[in-house]
Amino acid sequence: MTISPAFAEAPEKLVCRNVWKVFGTRAAEALASLGTDPSSERLIAAGLVPAVRAVNLSVRQGEIFVIMGLSGSGKSTLVRCLSRLIEPTAGEILFNGQNLLAASDTEMIEIRRHKMGMVFQHFALLPHLTVLENVAFPLEVQGTDRRTREARARDIIGLVGLGGRETSYPRQLSGGQQQRVGIARSLAVEPELWFLDEPFSALDPLIRRELQDEFLRLQTALRKTIVFITHDFDEAIRLADRIAIMKDGVIEQIGTPEDLVLHPATDYVREFTRAVPKAKAVRVASLTQPEPPPADAPGIAARATVAEAGTAFLKGHDVLAVTDDSGQIIGSLRRDDVIQLILGGAG
Repeated sequence: MTISPAFAEAPEKLVCRNVWKVFGTRAAEALASLGTDPSSERLIAAGLVPAVRAVNLSVRQGEIFVIMGLSGSGKSTLVRCLSRLIEPTAGEILFNGQNLLAASDTEMIEIRRHKMGMVFQHFALLPHLTVLENVAFPLEVQGTDRRTREARARDIIGLVGLGGRETSYPRQLSGGQQQRVGIARSLAVEPELWFLDEPFSALDPLIRRELQDEFLRLQTALRKTIVFITHDFDEAIRLADRIAIMKDGVIEQIGTPEDLVLHPATDYVREFTRAVPKAKAVRVASLTQPEPPPADAPGIAARATVAEAGTAFLKGHDVLAVTDDSGQIIGSLRRDDVIQLILGGAG
């Protein structure tokens, strides 16, 4: 399980140990009676329907951890287990070292209200409330006074690019704007852990790309710990620090986008990533050289993909200036290194 170097020293925010979710009569007892890691065939023979099987993972503070897989892979069930919106059948889920499965219902309500943010594919805005009132609603539930909650809501609305639309109602907004309201509402409580379950999948491609850009901008500013669910590998590559690929309730591999494309651990991951060009998965940071770039070199973000650097090279530049999240130059990206990657020399 490869850790992105940027998070190697970061503390673990969320840890999942041998988590199962199976459906059926007296599921916990039936699962325990089958011993360690029973096969799908044995589970089904016992009258159980496996949705999540023996999942182990950890998410580090400030990391974007993407869980992806095809429809029915178990990814959405897993994220609901992580937040205990549904009850896991077995295992441990640790949040800041606390086992959530041992928390009472009252404790879980408080944790979700104050420490977790959630955004889902369907916007679920309250149609009779304005943008300002929708965003402030979680703070109202917490009992925050009106002046404080509205001031906080205005700040977040500005942060997601909707300043000036505070008095609009959801019906007066586009789909992309409605999803921005949903994102703002989930951020209003300043969550430590942010769950997003296919938040952009209902949007058209241009709006989806725009919101991905917005999401990355927000993450640069806020540095949240994020669990992001998607079935779109292009989206996963673009957003993730690490990716977990699921199949039939099992995690096949966890790694950086580069790891999954260049070093697939199973036949399923190999097939899943087979058509992905290396330049689309490998981040600029992986090819950055420490020497300073020429003074006139165009800039490229370290977290950008090598493919995104192509436009600058096509304009005749041989070296690009690589920048970190704060815009500081940290090294150089050379055309020759990119060519070697594309021709297979790096993988």
